[in-house]
Amino acid sequence: MDALLHWLNGEGALLLARIGLVILFPFSALHKIFFRQEAMAQAKSSILPGAAVLLVLAGTLEIVAPALIVLGLFDRLAAFLMAGYCVVTALFFHRFWRYPDLFSQGESEGRTHLFDFMKNFGLVGGFMLLILASQFQTVSDFARAPLASAPRAPTSLSSTHPRGDQQ
Repeated sequence: MDALLHWLNGEGALLLARIGLVILFPFSALHKIFFRQEAMAQAKSSILPGAAVLLVLAGTLEIVAPALIVLGLFDRLAAFLMAGYCVVTALFFHRFWRYPDLFSQGESEGRTHLFDFMKNFGLVGGFMLLILASQFQTVSDFARAPLASAPRAPTSLSSTHPRGDQQ
């Protein structure tokens, strides 16, 4: 048990968090490969041109960026690209507002897109935390104070500068 806690207090918890954040994307890339016709139809459903090129770019990003994030190599850049990708796919492929059945009872394509839209922005939040939240906390830190808030950014940018008077 001590070895597990030691691992979790080190890289273990971060590794599990990184895997959890990106686990969806390699499977999405595989879906694009094995179900190319279906993926192409979805890519063509947007107003964006070049569906075939977009499909290749998306599949490549869905494999490379998660690998970089899990390995901790260029992870902030990879997270930035993934956040942008999630915003683009939400806005262009999950346009829930275009479906009249959004508030209907029973099956609703609009609600499915609404939840996918919100999921994408939840992922954006996770990627933004990876990009911006650099203060490491261990699992033991959490266990000691489970109700404590996460570290916050300084209230003003000038307070982060060593002299305090320069921007």
